[in-house]
Amino acid sequence: MSTDKNRATAAAILPLVGGPDNITSIAHCMTRLRISLRDRSLVQDEALRALPAVLGVVEDDTYQIVLGPGAVARVTPEFEALVEEARSAAPAAAPSAPPSGGITAGDLAAQGAALKEAQKARNATPFKLFLRRIANIFVPLIPALIGCGIIAGLNGLLTNLGWVPAVVPALAAIASGFMSLIAVFVGYNTAKEFGGTPVLGGAVAAIIVFPGVAKIDAFGLELKPGQGGVLGALAAALLAVYVEKWCRSWVPEALDVLITPTLTVLISGLVTLFGLMYLAGEASSAIGTFANRLLAGGGAFAGLVLGGLFLPLVMLGLHQALIPIHTTLIEQDGYTVLLPILAMAGAGQVGAAIAVYYRLPRNASIRATVKSALPAGFLGIGEPLIYGVSLPLGRPFVTACIGGAAGGAFVGLFHQLGVAFGSTAIGPSGWALFPLLDGRAGAGITLATYAGGLLVGYLVGFVATYFFGFTRQMLADLDTDPGPDPTTATEAPPKERVPA
Repeated sequence: MSTDKNRATAAAILPLVGGPDNITSIAHCMTRLRISLRDRSLVQDEALRALPAVLGVVEDDTYQIVLGPGAVARVTPEFEALVEEARSAAPAAAPSAPPSGGITAGDLAAQGAALKEAQKARNATPFKLFLRRIANIFVPLIPALIGCGIIAGLNGLLTNLGWVPAVVPALAAIASGFMSLIAVFVGYNTAKEFGGTPVLGGAVAAIIVFPGVAKIDAFGLELKPGQGGVLGALAAALLAVYVEKWCRSWVPEALDVLITPTLTVLISGLVTLFGLMYLAGEASSAIGTFANRLLAGGGAFAGLVLGGLFLPLVMLGLHQALIPIHTTLIEQDGYTVLLPILAMAGAGQVGAAIAVYYRLPRNASIRATVKSALPAGFLGIGEPLIYGVSLPLGRPFVTACIGGAAGGAFVGLFHQLGVAFGSTAIGPSGWALFPLLDGRAGAGITLATYAGGLLVGYLVGFVATYFFGFTRQMLADLDTDPGPDPTTATEAPPKERVPA
């Protein structure tokens, strides 16, 4: 039955993105189905948002349909199968055109789409495009990080309780195996992303975790297996890509299969052993030291700044720079202390959305949009609330940031008081982060502190939005009955013009 449901979702999405011939590539990340399109004008955005399984849409370098964790991994294969079946059955069929008089999502959705389009144009800078490519290296690793992180947490719980001692070593091996070789996966993905041969990137990165590097004296500096971690692997694989391309520019085709991979691994490997490992090791240590000292010394203020600025960072596309930092902290300490604080931004967003719901009692369409998007918001999926509610309204986006700042300050304060904890994986936030939390103060205090931060974020986001999120003119324009909704009962934007 679940397979039928996933196939039905895929079948509903396919014609709304222009049909199979309008699709050039299909992929998915943690929560989104990512599609490359031939003709963007054939996509029916409003009808897509009206589908019950769709939590929102985001347009970036690809067209992204938010389906949520778990669901996207099940719908994507069905979607791929439908595309292949349709192409096989009718290879010459043209992309389907949107029907006339299609479903309209209203002004909120339109403004959200316009804001996303404008942000996409601003994000098309070389630096931000580079950050996006770095994110593309680490995003495919998130499912393994989550799975191994939860197993590590279960292993720690069983160890503390003294239950099933025979199982503990097995769980430790399962949880630690991936992390011990994560540099290889980073190297493989780096080469793939930057146009090299993936296995050569993985081969060079594997040098970093090879135990035999301990026998190498690099200019009087002893190397340790794993030194440099994911940053070293990324740098080594990136170097391998450039060496490989350089080799292919002059090596004869008849000798390419022998000379190019040999020189790529040899040159990149030597530079990695006698330079990159040490430099990346120093950078990794500096990141870990800075993060821990930042929260230990100025926890409340640091948490306030991090929690308050994370939503704007997401809007600017700069949050992608944090992915390798999170991964480095997980590799060093077993968890990233930054993610629980940054997750408070989502709590502020949820509180703000609830306030919007209660401040507009006569606007059934906006209330329906909030109500349908809140479950995803509680689980840390913020796109539907951001682009469908707070950002188009303007002021509620600012008050949501205030809620995130308050929640971040709460968690940061406890770090300053000695309750240091973090997430053993990256990706989830909100309630979905609870199974991934770990810390030195014990599970009870760790979970209670994070829960307290969420509650503070919800409360402050709600209060700030309820009292300061609307001007009188905004309430006069918005708090009215927009009339019958021609779309769905779960998402109905207003017909009045919404002030920015």
